[in-house]
Amino acid sequence: MSDPASPPRCCMPAGGSPTATASPTCAEIGTPPASRAKPSPQGMVLLPGGEFLMGTEDAEGFPGDGEGPVRPVRLSPFRIDACAVTNDAFAAFVAETGHVTDAERFGWSYVFAGFLPAALRRGAPRPERTPWWCGAEGAAWDRPEGPGSTLDGRGDHPVVHVSWNDAAAYARWAGKRLPTEAEWEYAARGGLEQRRYPWGDELNPGGAFRCNIWRGTFPSKNTAEDGYRGTAPVDAFEPNGHGLFNMSGNVWEWCADWWSTDHGAARPLIGPRGPDTGTDKVIRGGSHLCHRSYCNRYRVAARTANSPDSSSGHAGFRCVAPA
Repeated sequence: MSDPASPPRCCMPAGGSPTATASPTCAEIGTPPASRAKPSPQGMVLLPGGEFLMGTEDAEGFPGDGEGPVRPVRLSPFRIDACAVTNDAFAAFVAETGHVTDAERFGWSYVFAGFLPAALRRGAPRPERTPWWCGAEGAAWDRPEGPGSTLDGRGDHPVVHVSWNDAAAYARWAGKRLPTEAEWEYAARGGLEQRRYPWGDELNPGGAFRCNIWRGTFPSKNTAEDGYRGTAPVDAFEPNGHGLFNMSGNVWEWCADWWSTDHGAARPLIGPRGPDTGTDKVIRGGSHLCHRSYCNRYRVAARTANSPDSSSGHAGFRCVAPA
């Protein structure tokens, strides 16, 4: 396992050339589509806000990721989607607005090598540090494993191959927004204080599977003991104490904040929103490709980031709205 003080960015392959070492400039996406209406509370959960302890100093954590220090944060009430945005919901957005995702603009997106047919996997460019990712030409939200793949049977699965730009455009159209990192963590904790997961400290309490992550030996063998080799329906597994599904595992979820590991003085922070500028956006929650041996970022305080135009087959989002 890597030195916890300097963990590799294993979880989120950046956009641009798969062999590039620097993140590209964000794609120009023009003016976001206008909101279609006021946000509907249907499918959303009202959270009361208040003060909670954000961050962790857990021995399993990654200090280099800025998971600590533990700090009191105070939030106003807000609503949050009970589930990640589905393929069906994103399809409705595309049908109404004609939105073209960043993956479609670039002509490719990252797909886990094990999900690609041999013909597409052979010769596909791969990042040097994370060779289990393939830069698959033609991969996009409606072709998650590249040309020839479809969303058949996955309408209720989370949409993937969406960049931060795409997620923000959808949220605006829906009359919502992306959650701040503080809102996301408060929601993920489900009312529990300083627990490792949304349901407590044990990964599989009583032997029960509570999330969709990599089971087996990463990246060579996934036993799929939890029932899923790839994404799962957005309402799979038990919800947390707030009634929210899959806040750990399944897909990473974009947040509104720019990435930073400097969280300021440990005093009550009122509705923190991260730095004003940056190069990468925060992404939270882990995915079906996370495994303790390498990633271990499906814990509620774990965090990573990626450039706003990057996309992959394990990243999606959910939205929030005012209370």
